[in-house]
Amino acid sequence: MTLTLTLAEATAASDADGRESSSICSSPIGEIRLVADDSGIRELQLPGSFEAPGDSFASGAGAAWLEQATEQLGAYFAGELRDFEVPLRAEGTEFQRRVWDGLRQIPFGETWSYGRLAEHVGNVQACRAVGLANGRNPIAVIVPCHRVIGANGTLTGYGGGLDRKAWLLDHERRVRGGTA
Repeated sequence: MTLTLTLAEATAASDADGRESSSICSSPIGEIRLVADDSGIRELQLPGSFEAPGDSFASGAGAAWLEQATEQLGAYFAGELRDFEVPLRAEGTEFQRRVWDGLRQIPFGETWSYGRLAEHVGNVQACRAVGLANGRNPIAVIVPCHRVIGANGTLTGYGGGLDRKAWLLDHERRVRGGTA
């Protein structure tokens, strides 16, 4: 399957003062919205969590990062990319940022429990706090919060819905296994 997402195909807009830009692009899990500023990607919003802006194209702050992220997402969904290399700028507490950094350490096509992620970030007792930080991840897919599951191996909450979480995990397993 070849899927190419380009900024030219995306609906995009800049905020009034040009400090950030956003774009909406199609993907196998539905339309996703990216938000960026000059320092990198700030948000990846999943289908149903945003309203589409008017028809315009990204310009100004962050437009180059949007184009890079859109290309990388296209490669990810096509099974050609496992690790994203676009600069990220997620705002959160120090603990949340540690958890989000930990999410990026989960290997492509694998899953970790909340407990394992808590241990990885240095506080095995913080499973519930890790779950809350995971749920507040503003850059879904690129920061792979979908790779965290319950201790018993079941799929647990996902802002984009469990059907999308299952799709992402199945996609990664197929790619890793060479059947994509």
